[in-house]
Amino acid sequence: MPRSPYHTTIARPPRRGRKYFTAEEANQSLPYVSRVVDDITACYTRAVEIRRAIEHGRPAEGMEALKNEYEQAMDRLNMLIEELHAVGVELKDFERGLLDFPSVYQDREVYLCWQRGEASVSSWHEVDAGYGGRQDITVMREAA
Repeated sequence: MPRSPYHTTIARPPRRGRKYFTAEEANQSLPYVSRVVDDITACYTRAVEIRRAIEHGRPAEGMEALKNEYEQAMDRLNMLIEELHAVGVELKDFERGLLDFPSVYQDREVYLCWQRGEASVSSWHEVDAGYGGRQDITVMREAA
């Protein structure tokens, strides 16, 4: 996607001790992280359903069981998110299964971007641009 000529990027230099991915490394991690994202999406969907049931006040005798199930779903969700963090990946959207892989391009930190259902990591964006600023990853390869 073409960037607006009025957009100013705030360049952030790479940080010591942070995990950075090449496109190849990000793609190699997809078999694992995509399964975790599938689990996160399913768990998140279920947690939202339970929360809505609690908010709409189902009969009192089932309320305690719903609250327990909700707590378990939230614990599981947090555990799954921690799995991604341990790999070095950042979850950006629970429903869409949107991930950012920190990377370095032209001596600045950027994100390689992947969304659930995509076959590979094929986009990137500036740290401050988000999903709307996604660009084709071939731009990075051509500049290398």
